[in-house]
Amino acid sequence: MMLVSGFLAAGGPAQAAPGSGESPAAVEVAAGVYMVQGARGEADPANLGRIGNAGFIVGESGVMAIDTGTSYRQGEALLKAIGEVTSKPVRLVLITHTRQEFLFGAMAYRERGIPIHMHRKAALLMAARCENCLKNLRRTLGEEEMQGTAMFKADREFEEVHLVEAIGRPVRVLYHGHSSGPGDVAALDVRSGVLFAGGLLDNQRIPDIQDSDPDGWSKALAALRGAGIATVVPGHGPAAPAEKVIGAVERYLAQLEARVRELLRDGVALSAVADRTVLPEFEGWDQYDTVHRRNASIMYLRLEREQMFKQE
Repeated sequence: MMLVSGFLAAGGPAQAAPGSGESPAAVEVAAGVYMVQGARGEADPANLGRIGNAGFIVGESGVMAIDTGTSYRQGEALLKAIGEVTSKPVRLVLITHTRQEFLFGAMAYRERGIPIHMHRKAALLMAARCENCLKNLRRTLGEEEMQGTAMFKADREFEEVHLVEAIGRPVRVLYHGHSSGPGDVAALDVRSGVLFAGGLLDNQRIPDIQDSDPDGWSKALAALRGAGIATVVPGHGPAAPAEKVIGAVERYLAQLEARVRELLRDGVALSAVADRTVLPEFEGWDQYDTVHRRNASIMYLRLEREQMFKQE
């Protein structure tokens, strides 16, 4: 495995080619803090569904892993990447939110006796919906790639902000209520100021509003500005300075709502909303042609419902 300290001139971390059989490249974003960046695009056989970021923090007495990947095989690859950086034991893994590309490597960690931590609401959402996610992944990626992948239950469910000290290095698990999704959390390495943002922040990729609470998300992003964060490892996309990533997501959400409000006010039909919610600043972002179009329809329905309630 190639270990890279910092970022390449191209603006992102080195990547093992999907399907190449190589271990993913662990990029050191700060001393003792590493990320493994996912591929662009939607989950498909070419990228093995490995589209979400993962990472780990090395402390004096152990390692905290963050997110587990799409499959048992990816979970094994992530653990191998950790082992090539340090021989210290992995003490726990935190799953930040309920999306398939962050969840289903968990059985590789469980096999090794590594406890899985999740927010209670994220665990409940996973139990309610993710059997279907797993079936869809098997159809998309094939049985061979998904071999050994299974549903699981967290070993520790929590509800509040807390400090993890099990690795000999303080990591604060942040929770701001229902924001980008129910039970979505982030992990802040106190020493370096690196935030593993999970579902709260994507970079150069359209954030998915499907499970979000707009007001809660806005408040969470405002709170992150005052949390002493230097660098963000987003759920998707390259790591970057906190102000840049937070500001971009805030602008996207604000522009999406403003444009859809205009369309609703002008009487545009739902069927035309996706085509007419053009946001030039974000046209180059990953998933603009898919997730953004879905976001526009979701936002329209939410605003329409809000308008109806006001009229009653």
